[in-house]
Amino acid sequence: MRTLAAKSLIEDIPISIAFFDSSFCFTASSTKWLSIFNIIDDDICGKALDTVMPEMVNVLKPLLIEGISGQIPEPNDYKITFSDGRTEWINLKVYKAENTAFEFGKIGVVAEVVTESKGRQELLIKAKKVARIGGWELDLLTNKIYWTDTTKQIHEVPADYVPDLEKGINFYKAGEDRDKITQLVSEAMCNGTPWDTELKIITAKGNEIWVRAKGEAQMVNGKCVRLYGTFQDIDSYRRIEAQYNSVNERLRIATGAAGIGIWEFDIQKNTLIWDDNMYELYGIQKEDFSGVLDAWEGSVHPEDKERCNREVEMAVNGVKEFNTEFRVVWPNNQVRFIKAESIVQRNPEGKPLRMVGVNWDITELINTKRQLIESDQSLEGAFENSSIGMALVSLEGKFVKVNQSVCNSLGYTEKELLNLTFQDITYPDDLEIDLNLLNQVIAGKRKSYQIEKRYFHKEGNLVTVILTVTAVKKINGELSHFISQIVDISASIDAKEKAKKLLDVTNKQNESLLNFAHIVSHNLRSHSANLSMLTDLILNNKVKRQEQQGAMLMLREAANSLGETIFHLNEVVQVKTDINEKLQELNLYTSIGNVEKNITELFREKNVDYTNLVPSNQKVIAVPAYLESILLNLFTNSIKYSDPSRRPSITISSNETDEFLEVLFQDNGLGINLEKYGQKLFGMYKTFHKHQDAKGIGLFITKNQIEAMGGRISVESEVGVGTCFSLFFKKP
Repeated sequence: MRTLAAKSLIEDIPISIAFFDSSFCFTASSTKWLSIFNIIDDDICGKALDTVMPEMVNVLKPLLIEGISGQIPEPNDYKITFSDGRTEWINLKVYKAENTAFEFGKIGVVAEVVTESKGRQELLIKAKKVARIGGWELDLLTNKIYWTDTTKQIHEVPADYVPDLEKGINFYKAGEDRDKITQLVSEAMCNGTPWDTELKIITAKGNEIWVRAKGEAQMVNGKCVRLYGTFQDIDSYRRIEAQYNSVNERLRIATGAAGIGIWEFDIQKNTLIWDDNMYELYGIQKEDFSGVLDAWEGSVHPEDKERCNREVEMAVNGVKEFNTEFRVVWPNNQVRFIKAESIVQRNPEGKPLRMVGVNWDITELINTKRQLIESDQSLEGAFENSSIGMALVSLEGKFVKVNQSVCNSLGYTEKELLNLTFQDITYPDDLEIDLNLLNQVIAGKRKSYQIEKRYFHKEGNLVTVILTVTAVKKINGELSHFISQIVDISASIDAKEKAKKLLDVTNKQNESLLNFAHIVSHNLRSHSANLSMLTDLILNNKVKRQEQQGAMLMLREAANSLGETIFHLNEVVQVKTDINEKLQELNLYTSIGNVEKNITELFREKNVDYTNLVPSNQKVIAVPAYLESILLNLFTNSIKYSDPSRRPSITISSNETDEFLEVLFQDNGLGINLEKYGQKLFGMYKTFHKHQDAKGIGLFITKNQIEAMGGRISVESEVGVGTCFSLFFKKP
C-alpha cells in the first residue's frame, strides 16, 4: 500500500522524473516524464529502458551505469533526436534513490527541456563568433587573466597561450594606442570607470588590426578586485569605413571638380535637399533656397518649366526616369543649360518615396555643339566647292563621299565613284607604296602621308596626282575613316616631261661636244706621239735595214688606227639626241687588240709585260669610240704611272654578273692614295702624281663615257703596289 501511494505521488509530481533499478528497468516515472519524451504507454514500470525509450539508450544508459556504480555524473545538456523527428536539448541530473523512505529503485533521473535557452545560448555564441567578439577577465586578487578562444584568435596566439596584464597591454600598437589603453585600465582600477574604445593592436603574427575593447571594474569596499569585458575584431569594419570615407572624399572632390551637383527630393514631405555644388549651378545662395520643389521650379526657364514638371510627374508615376535637359535663369538673368538624371526609390508596394539625382552644367557643351553645326555647314560648303579634289574614304578603301573636283579629274560621276574603291582605279605600279603608307597610318606609326601617284581615268588614260591622306579618329581613339586630298598635276607632269626631254637633249649635245673636244685633244695626241716616234726612228736611220720593213708596217698600222679614230670622232661630233642609238654589240677582245696596236711602240719602249685574259668571243654593248677611248686612256695611264723600279705589268680579265660584264684592268704601277684622293679621283683636271704629262683629263673622260653607256667604274689601289680599275659594261 505504501508503494502504491509513493508511485501515485511520483506520477503527479510537477517535474519530469523517473527511477530505475540495477537492470535499467523503470520503477516509477512522473506524468511529465511521459509527456516530455512522448511516451504513449502510461504504465512503464518494470519495463526496460531500451524498450520504452530506444532513442535515449546511448545517452541515458551510461549515466545510469555510473550512478549504480556510485559515481554520480555532473548534470549536463544533451541534444536528443526523437523518432518523430523532433530535436530537443534535455538537461539530465542523476542521483541515488536507494535508502529513501520510498522504494523507488537504485537511481533517479530528473529531465528538463532546455531547448529554448540552449538555442539562445548557441545563437549568442554564433553571433559572437560571427561578430568576432571574445571575452576576457582579470582577477586582481590572483593576478590571473583569462581569454576566451575568440580573444586568442583575434590576437593570433595558440589555444594554450597564457596571457598576463603586461602582455595584454603590449599587444596594443606602441604609441598613441598603447598609451590610451594603459590610461583607461589605470582609471578603471582607481575609480571603477568603464571604457569602450577602438584601438589598433599588433597580433602575434605581426598583423595590424583594429579592435573594439570594452571593460568594466568590480569594486569591493572601494578597491578594484576584478576587471572583465569584451574584445571585438572590427578591422574589416574600420577598413570599409576608411574606404567609404575615402570614396566619399574622392566623390566630393570629383563632383566639385566636375561641377556635378547631387540632390534628393522627398516626395512625401515635398522637401528638396541640395549639396553645395547645386547652389553654384543655379547661381543662388544657400540661405535663399527654401528647400521645396517650388524653389527649384522658380529657377527653371519659363519656356522649359511646364515640360520639366511633366517629366517629374512621369518619373514619379513610373512612366520613365527623369533624364532631361533644361535651362535655368540665374538671379542676374544669365541663362545656363542643365543636364539632369535621377532615379525614383519606391517601397515594396511600389509607392514612390524619393527621387535622387544629379545636375551638371552643359552650357559650354551646347555652345560647342552649335559652333560645331556651323563649322560642319562651313566645312560641307568648302568640301563641295573646293577646287582641290576631296574624298572621304572608308578603312577598306571604299569611296564614301567625293566632291566635284575629284569627279572632274577622274571622269567618273559621284555615283560611279561611290561604288568603287581607290584600289580599283589605282595604277598597279603605284598601289603597293600607297597601301604600305596607309597601313602605317592604320598601325598608328604616322598620322598622314603624301605621295605622287597615278589613277586610271574612266576613259583609260593615266591621271597623275599629288595625294594627301589624313586619318580621322573617333572620340575613343579608334580610326573612323580617311580624308584624301587629290591635286591633279597631269598637265604640269606633261610639261615637265617635255622640258626634261629638251634638257636631256641639250645636255647630251653638250656632253657629246665636250667628249669630242677631250677625245680630240687626248686621243689624237697619243696617235701623234706614236707616229712621231716611228717617223723619227726611220728618218734618223735608227732602224736597221733588216728592220725597216717592219717599221714601215707599224707606221702603216698607226696611220690606219689614226684613220679609224678620226672616223669614230666623226660619229661623236654629230649632234646626238639619244646615245642609245649609237650603242652597238662589240667584241671586247678585238677592241682591246685594236687599242694595243696603236701603242705597240710604247709597249716596246717601256718593256711592258702585258696579258689579255678576256675570252676571244666576249661581247659588250658600247659606243666604239667611247670603248676605245676608255681602253686607250687606261693603257697609257698604266704606262705613264708605272713604277720605275720594276718592269711594268698590265693584265686585263673579265667576270660576268647578272646584268653587267665586269672588266678588270690591273697594273703594278705607282698606285694611288685613295684615302687622300679617292673623292677627287674622277674629277676634271685632278692629278695625283708629279708627271709632266699629267693633265687630269683621262679618268674624267673615262668615267663620263662609261656612265653615258649605262655602265660604271670603280677602283682599288695601293701606293707602291698598283691599281685595279673595274669597268662595268652592259651585256648583249
